Amino acid sequence: MVSRRKFIQQNLVLTAASCLASPFGCGRSAEDIIMTVNGAIPASKLRLTLVHEHIMVEFIGAAQTGKHRYNADEVYKRALPFLTDLKKHGCATFVDCTPAYVGRDAQILQRLSKETGLNIVTTTGYYGARKEQFYPPHVFTESAEQIAARWTAEYKNGIDGTGIKPGMIKCGVDNGPLTPAQRKTIEAAAITHLATGLTIGVHTGNGKAAVEEMEILKSKGVALSAYIWIHAQNEKDPSFHFAAAKEGAWISFDGVYPTDIDRYVQWAKKMKQEGLLEHVLFSQDSGWYHVGEPNGGEYEGYTSVFEKFLPALTKNGFTQEEINQLFIANPAKALAVKVRKL
Repeated sequence: MVSRRKFIQQNLVLTAASCLASPFGCGRSAEDIIMTVNGAIPASKLRLTLVHEHIMVEFIGAAQTGKHRYNADEVYKRALPFLTDLKKHGCATFVDCTPAYVGRDAQILQRLSKETGLNIVTTTGYYGARKEQFYPPHVFTESAEQIAARWTAEYKNGIDGTGIKPGMIKCGVDNGPLTPAQRKTIEAAAITHLATGLTIGVHTGNGKAAVEEMEILKSKGVALSAYIWIHAQNEKDPSFHFAAAKEGAWISFDGVYPTDIDRYVQWAKKMKQEGLLEHVLFSQDSGWYHVGEPNGGEYEGYTSVFEKFLPALTKNGFTQEEINQLFIANPAKALAVKVRKL
């Protein structure tokens, strides 16, 4: 007969395991979780985060891309020193925003995560920018519900039989107005979010496209706190950013390169002046191993945020609390796996 004390201990273990397995935790008081390539972690362990980077990318087209095109060991060895250097700069979490059919390999990401100690997040979803050449054929024949079922299955069962789960949905569109296929993938992202709680990040051509994306999400009952406007810097009119942030969206300025620091400081200052820093994200969109080029071609590192951008923010009057907001608090909220309804 099991003692009362042992019975309680066993049930505590089972309860903790159930909380970890569920993206919604155990009740409202449970801490938000983030899904990494090594499983769910509490949002508090995300710490300093880069929300949009890449390890490997292949822009050859959905019909030709695949693991036969590269050597996984070579990709791992090429990326490892850059990630090791990033970790030394204080980064704790790295979101690899590469979708399926554009070079996503969850196993390489998991291997790099285990070696470096970085939390790495991968994605589900499809990239429809660049005139839809990276969409798999079924995007044009299936319904939004059928596409969403594919993405939801990756979250529930893991990617390509690996058991590795995506931590966000990544889509991509060109300038507005959106094409029928692009609209369909945004609808699919909304359906997937409501089924999984995964945040929706959309590579977006301009403000007109972002407005259309937001209207689609709202029409499906998704709160805009579940939406990241990726590459918001493509839109030069800040009124689009202000309006989207005031509705709850995340405004992500991706592309903080060493030669373009001042422009990104100005974006930060404009959002701060409007009292909207709580809705802002920054990253570099850097990397990466280019499949098809010798040893991956030119690989850009991930440290310009730390070496150039953060000192520039400090020089321009941003406090450490505000910097922590941008790179710790905001990513933890934006990437939390939980359903956010209107």
